[in-house]
Amino acid sequence: MRITHTSRFRQLWQAGRLSAVLLVPAATLLQGCTDLEETPTSAITPNNFFKNSDEVIGGVASVYAALRSTMWGYYNLSQVSTDENVVPTRGSDWFDNGRWLDLYRHTWTPTSGSGLEDISGVWNDLFGGVARANVVLSALETTDVPNKATIVAEMKALRAFYYYLLMDFFGGVPIVTTTEVKPREQATRAEVFAFIEKELTEARAALPDAWPAENFGRVTKGATDAILANMYLNAQVFTGTVTATSGLTRGTAKWTEAITAADRVLNSGRYRLNSDWRANFNATNENSPENIFTVRHSTRVPGIGLTFVMRMGHYNSFAASPWNGFATLAETYNAFDNADDRKKVFLVGPQVDLLTGRPVTDRAGNPLVFTPEIRDLSQATEGEGARIYKYTVDPNFNGGDNGNDYVYFRLAEMMMIKAEAQNELGQTAAAVQLVNQIRARAFTPAKPLPANISQTDLRQAIFSERLYEFIGEAKRRQDMIRAGTYTNARFGKAASSPFRILMPIPQNQIETNPLLKQNPGY
Repeated sequence: MRITHTSRFRQLWQAGRLSAVLLVPAATLLQGCTDLEETPTSAITPNNFFKNSDEVIGGVASVYAALRSTMWGYYNLSQVSTDENVVPTRGSDWFDNGRWLDLYRHTWTPTSGSGLEDISGVWNDLFGGVARANVVLSALETTDVPNKATIVAEMKALRAFYYYLLMDFFGGVPIVTTTEVKPREQATRAEVFAFIEKELTEARAALPDAWPAENFGRVTKGATDAILANMYLNAQVFTGTVTATSGLTRGTAKWTEAITAADRVLNSGRYRLNSDWRANFNATNENSPENIFTVRHSTRVPGIGLTFVMRMGHYNSFAASPWNGFATLAETYNAFDNADDRKKVFLVGPQVDLLTGRPVTDRAGNPLVFTPEIRDLSQATEGEGARIYKYTVDPNFNGGDNGNDYVYFRLAEMMMIKAEAQNELGQTAAAVQLVNQIRARAFTPAKPLPANISQTDLRQAIFSERLYEFIGEAKRRQDMIRAGTYTNARFGKAASSPFRILMPIPQNQIETNPLLKQNPGY
């Protein structure tokens, strides 16, 4: 039986044959910008590969596979540097030369443990995705395959998404669109914003509204619109400038553009709120009508599953023996209304096996109890700290791998983006209606915000509502920067310097590429 291109894509994705494209020459494509640290397995290049449809689809799958790397560095830094997550030191566990508390306390430097490992890792991961996309796009210049225009648009959209994440963390970075090996000059953050906007807008026209079910997770028109809506929401940050002493000077707002992009999703007829918000995050969440752009995970091959439950679960939480690391802060847990169904994402109190429901014990054999309070971040006990349990255990887990797909964008966020933009434009009455649609799913009986709420109060309410709705989804860092609260003091953390809304350019990258300049303050 003949294998179709779409089913071949799915097979390559699930079989783990997703890193073969970045091999000997490809691993140096961004020399002067990044070190991809790939392990060569053969000398595949655009000149001796990508000669037929299967090879091209294999290359496309590799660009998607790079998205999974963002589930470690980008996700961890987005969470741990905010008030959503902290990784306390528990005895000899999770100290790791201080890098986790370094991230939470905002004391990282370009050469600290977190700087050299975590922050540098994000740079390498994201430029690795850019490099993979550039290899495929280069090959497509001389290779004819079915639906070539769509594949080109797909690769450009994914490359733009990697740049969106780079812009978020590092501000101005080199813009690389070829496989030529040479040092690259650093574009400004505003220039990177304009590049992403142009790439996504142009790619959108050639992308489908939806893919066949077996290709769930591939980029669609809705995905490009969701990225654009988020960019426009944060435009004042993303097009602003940062100095060492004053921090952010905001750029031009793009509230109208945010509404327009969000409306294209909201009015597309392709998505709807899931009546059960939990179904957006479980092991079969590819079936949720709310999810717009996701990162595929699988338990079929070791190493390509989601590991969130391993990071937060206690050693005895289920048979895979989690790592007992990530917790949340008592002040964050207590910010949730007890009547809010979304508060159930937290594990607190006496604990049971996450699959069997049987009571579990700590390492000493005592009943395991999670307490919201963490008395000392540097000397925490096994059970201190509530745990964010949003992405639930896959019953078919494979070691630490779970098959839940990670959701970068979903419909609820498009509604919240539109509401925030409307409120900033003075359309507060319309905005509160959208927010109350989200809240209606979370409260029984309903607990809407008052219809006559002021613009100022709704601004704060939206900021809080985004915490309740998107906790554990790597949104909080952007939200806190946009709201001006990211560097504020909080439990176990002094106020940090305003320039820390940008991460430092990794020192090893500056040493490799003399055209790079360090971000202010570092």
